[in-house]
Order: sequence, then C-alpha cells, then structure tokens
Amino acid sequence: MKLNIGETIKKLRKEREITQEDFAEILGVSCQSVSRWENNTCYPDIELIPTIAAFFDISTDKLMGVDEATEKKAVDRYLNDFQLAISVGNIDECIRIARAGVAEFPNNYAILNKLMYALFVAYDDSGNIPNWKENKEKYDAEIVALGERIMKYCPDAQIKFEATERLAFHHCEMGRKKIGRSIYETLPSIWNCRESAIWWALSEEEKLPHTRDLISKTYNILSNSLWELTVLVSPEDAAKVFEKIFILDDWIYENDLPNYTWCSTRYSCFYAKCLVKLNRYDEAIQQLKLSVKSAIAFDNRPEVIKTNSFLLGEGVRKRTDFETADSRPLRVILRDSWLADKEFDTIRDTDEFKAILEQLY
Repeated sequence: MKLNIGETIKKLRKEREITQEDFAEILGVSCQSVSRWENNTCYPDIELIPTIAAFFDISTDKLMGVDEATEKKAVDRYLNDFQLAISVGNIDECIRIARAGVAEFPNNYAILNKLMYALFVAYDDSGNIPNWKENKEKYDAEIVALGERIMKYCPDAQIKFEATERLAFHHCEMGRKKIGRSIYETLPSIWNCRESAIWWALSEEEKLPHTRDLISKTYNILSNSLWELTVLVSPEDAAKVFEKIFILDDWIYENDLPNYTWCSTRYSCFYAKCLVKLNRYDEAIQQLKLSVKSAIAFDNRPEVIKTNSFLLGEGVRKRTDFETADSRPLRVILRDSWLADKEFDTIRDTDEFKAILEQLY
C-alpha cells in the first residue's frame, strides 16, 4: 500500500504557514529531509511518526494517509447525524455530535465548521433555547477561535467563506460591528463570485443546470432582501413589498411552489400584521388563514418535496434539509410567538381570530 505521508505533511505544514526550515528545526532534522519527505523520495524515520502526528494534532493513521476511506465514512456519519438534529431544532445534540467529531478528527474542517455553526445557533433568540443569553457569552471566544482558524487554514473555499460570513455576523451580534464589517469586506462581491463568473468556462452540458442553480440562488438572495426591506419601510410600503414577494414566488415557481414552506407561513403572518396596522382587517384575516394552513401543512410535510418550473427545472427538497434553532412545531411557533405579537391585539378578541388560534392546538 502506498503511503501518502509526504503529501499529508506538506498539506498540513502549508495550512499552518510553517516553512520547511522551521519545521525541520522543530523536529531536529535537516531541511533536506523534510523536502525529501514531501517529494515522496523517502519516509520519516519510524520514531518520528508519533512526534509529527502529535504536532499536527492528528492520528498516526491519518498522518500516513492509510485510512482515508474509513475517515470519510465516519465524517459523513457525523455530518448526517448533525443534519438530522438541526432539522428538528435539537441544538444541544448538534453541539454534542460536532464535539465528538472534532475529538475524533481534530483537523477536519467540515466538522469544525459544523461545531462553529452549532455554537452560533445556540444563542438564536428567535428559537426556544431557554439559555440562549448565557450561550451567547459562553461560546463567544470559542466561536471566534473556530472562525479564525477556519479562515486562516481551511483549504476548502466554500467552508472558509461560510465560516468567514458567520464570524463577521457573530462579531456584529456581540456589539463588535467594526470588526464584523472589516471581516465582511474580505468576502468577494456578488459580481466576482464563482457562480456568476464561471459560466464561460463550462461545457455546453454544464451550462443549463448551472444557470438554473444561479437563478435559484439569486432568487433566494432577492427574496431575503425583500423580507429585510419590510422592516425598514412604512406599513403601507411593507404591504406592497409582501405583495411583490408573492408575485416573485409565483413567477419563479410558476404557481408550483409548495404552500407549506416555513417562509410562506411567516410571510403571510407578517403581511397580516401590516394589514392590521392599515386597518385592513378582512384582508389580514384571510392572510392569517393562509398562514395557519401553511403551518399545519409544513408540520405534516412529506419526507421529499419535488418541484418543477421552467426557470429552475426539477427540484428536490428533503424534510431534513430544513435547519432551525426551534424544536417546536411550526404551528406552535405561529400560535405562541408570531400571533402573540401586540400588533394583533386590535383583532385578538374577534371570533375570526379566536377561530384561527383554535386551529393551531
């Protein structure tokens, strides 16, 4: 069996930005020895293997590259278990799974990124995490350390940029907006990202699926931006924005968008709140009925949801693709959180509103 120890040493050394000269001095060997290892001319002496593995904080098996298939299988298991846990809002379990994965594979950036993500979500105040305030302070330093490590050493660009964005957001949430902004500004612009630039290098067979994927991602960005706009403008303008969101959804999905998505529940509910502010009570009740119907359907959605439209092509969403910091069913979130907003007090005592709440029990 061919050993890949030289390639592994070279990869790990470069990730840590250590020169061959410095590494040789650390180990007490010549620079030429390190060079020969990395060129696969020879292997390190057997007594050096544990020292090198300990230095990089990995197992000797991983250092020698003899167990990659086993590691991949184990890492995939950790990632799958993590996804199952976060799809139902079990954040404590997400943290446990990620920590176990890091303990076994301390330099696997996919798992390190999941641990950072779980710690970040653990202080989401929009979920039902009782100790979210304590978590915010408790995990601050660890989130920063993980983010900076991934930014500096991770060779996977997608993981690196994801962690970079999350680290910037975390700094902003902690009141360190100046630091957060400086990190955000290191990210590439939307015009210079891979998705928008690579089209010219694709084969003819790749161009159609790539273009549809880009449309999907651009749609999500636009939809999120419209949602953010609703909280920045007057109720009159916010109502207009919500109407545009619904038009956009119908246009993109050609009326094939499942009406039991989490967003459709939220959008209808918050549109209703705008309508109440505008004294358009009958319209608000109609939107709340749609929100209730969507929430109940979402809680009972199938394991696999298929969509098909001209612009996006065929799409598949799995039930476990959903990620949340709230372990409650959506109908309970709608009833106990969103509909509890004081903005609905104007219609709370009406028979129509009471009937809407009754459906959510």
